[in-house]
Amino acid sequence: MSAADRHEVAVVGAGPGGLASAMLLAAAGARVRVYESMSDVGGRTSRITLDSNRGQFAFDRGPTFFLMPYVLEEIFAATGRTLTDYADLTRLDPMYRLIMGRGQSGEESPLRIDTTQDVSEMARRIAAIEPRDGANFERFIRDTRTKLRLMEPILRSPMRGVGDVVGAGSARFLPHLSPHLSVDGLLSTYFRNPYVRMAVSFQSKYLGMSPLECPSLFSILPFIEYEYGIWHPRGGCNALMHAMADVCREMGVEFRFNSPIAGIEFDGARATGIRLADGTIVDHEHVVVNADASAALKRFIPEAVRLRFGSGLGGASDQHIDSRRYSCSTYMLYLGIDGAADLPHHTIYISSDYRQNLEDITTNGVLSRDPSVYVCNPTPLDSTLAPCGCTSLYVLMPTPNTRVGSIDWRAESLRVREVVLEQLERRFGIADIEQRIVVEKRITPLDWRDGADGMGAINFGATFNLAHNLMQMLHRRVAHKLEGLDGVWFVGGGTHPGSGLPVIFLSAQIGARMLAEELGLPAQRARPPARAFVAA
Repeated sequence: MSAADRHEVAVVGAGPGGLASAMLLAAAGARVRVYESMSDVGGRTSRITLDSNRGQFAFDRGPTFFLMPYVLEEIFAATGRTLTDYADLTRLDPMYRLIMGRGQSGEESPLRIDTTQDVSEMARRIAAIEPRDGANFERFIRDTRTKLRLMEPILRSPMRGVGDVVGAGSARFLPHLSPHLSVDGLLSTYFRNPYVRMAVSFQSKYLGMSPLECPSLFSILPFIEYEYGIWHPRGGCNALMHAMADVCREMGVEFRFNSPIAGIEFDGARATGIRLADGTIVDHEHVVVNADASAALKRFIPEAVRLRFGSGLGGASDQHIDSRRYSCSTYMLYLGIDGAADLPHHTIYISSDYRQNLEDITTNGVLSRDPSVYVCNPTPLDSTLAPCGCTSLYVLMPTPNTRVGSIDWRAESLRVREVVLEQLERRFGIADIEQRIVVEKRITPLDWRDGADGMGAINFGATFNLAHNLMQMLHRRVAHKLEGLDGVWFVGGGTHPGSGLPVIFLSAQIGARMLAEELGLPAQRARPPARAFVAA
């Protein structure tokens, strides 16, 4: 193996976790090179551009909700920089509109509610649905504020085993855990009306799970929205990835694009470098993997190495990795349309038969008659994303992953497109949508699974990684440093604390701090939230 290109740290994947890791490690003094299979930064947070005779339409590929911006501000602060010098952020009000279907087939008028970060006003809006629930909303916010404060040390600490769980202050948090309750079960202790509970629990979908099954501790998700707001970065969430990449370059991080990784090289249990898809081997003392954790374990680390030297999930067979529980997948439509859409920035339609829809996705593996759909309509706030007089619409429908059920997505893709377009007209009120489409792109669970467009493959197309049930949390997720293997590190949604941009940034903070300490470099420590990003 040649040592000519030797670097201390290779980061595999220029997604949010990889970019945050590169920033923090470079700030600590490490030499860092980022390998990315695509031609630009972002991974699942990359940008899709579609050209037309009207001009160019742009879309975020994946995340569109930007929450807890103070966590990213901490990462910028660790480099001596300020997030708002690199990104233009706007707080949204309403945060999003919920359209909740009613009646077995949605024959009744849907219930609509625009959510606001003004907690008192939100309580009044809930009270219009159920008076007692409105009064309890403020109690829910107070109680969950305490829960998140006690939980924060766990979210910011490595979880290598039970000792770490105890050492992170879990004893103080345990009385607030309620492990026997789901999110919906916990919310039933606050809210009597099922539509109110739905409005304060659909956020479980951020984890690719049902609120009827998702552990109750994830009631922190709606609280985070009301406490810290929902933000739009000008240019979309991918603009944040470019801001991070700019800081990386300023600190000397090297990027190699169009450089897919075929595997990690080992000498016994010690990683010695990476092998590119073209066969080139590059020496590296440490490899930080920011890719779908389950797929990367199988693709990058030979099973024989895992079974001989690894322990925990890092020592698991391919069969064991595949046997774990995975989140749902998503069917995506990126639509450039003529004219405007009379919708807020974020709009969520929740199926009229919500329980059936959730069961179809998580258990039955079939497509629902009245599916839930999410639409992001950023163009009114951000004219950079569509030509003049046009609109870029991001449309997401949660679906079963490719292991649940047997949907033939190659055969069903066009039919599902028609179902989604019908929902856009019927539920969202976008008239003549099909006739107004200028350009479009579709992504199915098969595309997520196979890594279409140069993305890394995702195990079973499970867009939100490993499910977040109690047996796959904390030290039972993929470890930041694989036990039994030297020089192999993981960051991202498959690790602790889990999926979603804010917690992926927390994952990067944990992993980078652990690696910096191993290298004998000064490790970045968490700082208090920036005032601009905390509710008054």
